[in-house]
Amino acid sequence: MNIELTKWSDEKINPAALIEFRDNDFLLGKQQAFRVALLIPLCGAAGLWAPSCIASAQVAVNELNQASGIAGRQVQMIMIDSALEAQTPVEELVNSLIETGAIDAIVGMHISAIRQRLVKIVNSRVPYVYTPLYEGGECTPGVYTIGDTPPAQLGRAMEYLQHSFKLRSWALIGNDYVWPRASNSYAKTRLQEMGANLAYEQYLPFGAGNLSAHIEAIAVSGADAVLMSLVGQDAVDFNRLFGAYGLDRHMIRLSCALEENALLASGAENLKRLFSSASYFSAVNTPENAVFREKYHGFHGDRAPVLNAIGQSTYEGMQFLASLMGKPKSDWRERQFSSAYPIEYKSVRQAKYGSNSHNGAPIYLARANGVLFDDIKLLS
Repeated sequence: MNIELTKWSDEKINPAALIEFRDNDFLLGKQQAFRVALLIPLCGAAGLWAPSCIASAQVAVNELNQASGIAGRQVQMIMIDSALEAQTPVEELVNSLIETGAIDAIVGMHISAIRQRLVKIVNSRVPYVYTPLYEGGECTPGVYTIGDTPPAQLGRAMEYLQHSFKLRSWALIGNDYVWPRASNSYAKTRLQEMGANLAYEQYLPFGAGNLSAHIEAIAVSGADAVLMSLVGQDAVDFNRLFGAYGLDRHMIRLSCALEENALLASGAENLKRLFSSASYFSAVNTPENAVFREKYHGFHGDRAPVLNAIGQSTYEGMQFLASLMGKPKSDWRERQFSSAYPIEYKSVRQAKYGSNSHNGAPIYLARANGVLFDDIKLLS
């Protein structure tokens, strides 16, 4: 069984062909490969993230294999569809791969609802690095979270916009699962502290379809700002309709999950007064990002998928895993509980990891300019 490391092409991903079987039983030469399951959504509302996630992870695998791989073994990557809409439940596939010894670790870039289901199945049998922004609080042994959480990512952004635009009230809209609800719970606390009102709050199923009723309700709610916790294509659909209704003329929008792919899909005419908060944007001007962009485009060429926070997180997930497994193997299950021994890893974001509850990176607030985030302010 072997997953070839290939540069990104325009070939359509076939979710049914996730694993390619070969006769070498995962052997690279005479050495067994270190097999990493890359869990990403390949279909559904979050499927638009897949190309950037795959491309970024490939850069990390290539970089690691040019050195010593992971734990002294060359790295092979197995892509698994972790979308809610996937035909085969991801828990079944992951459990089978772990039981048969087909994977050595997991790097997961998917929504928190999937993570909550998977941690019970993985059960600390292999290390599980969870890369995207999330609601915080993950403490399952063997699960390592390296993404942004609301207190850092959302609180400072809301405060900056509140003071800059003299906002009186906010509308909250998101998909109906743990991250939007937890983020909005935090946001409501911040609104109270800032003396702002809550004008509207709603949670939608994935792929809700016609959003007109919700847009119209927000339009008459009296809100000056919208905190948008919609994911992937649902965020794109919302932005398109928001612009079509002309609400961007008198309301600002803030998201913590809106990235460069969604900007392109939303259309420049629908992105006025739109802000996003994250620890990474493709246009962030740091030496680390300059080096990463050069490696990324050098590997994939001019037609590479768009760089963004969601995709870039898989690069850091692979690098984190390599650092984690660079220590004695018996040590990896407990290392997220002690900040006395931080895990130093190659981070484009200049991120630091002490434990799941003691980690972070600089946070930026970016304003959309057409289909680009190029007006970027460092918040912390």
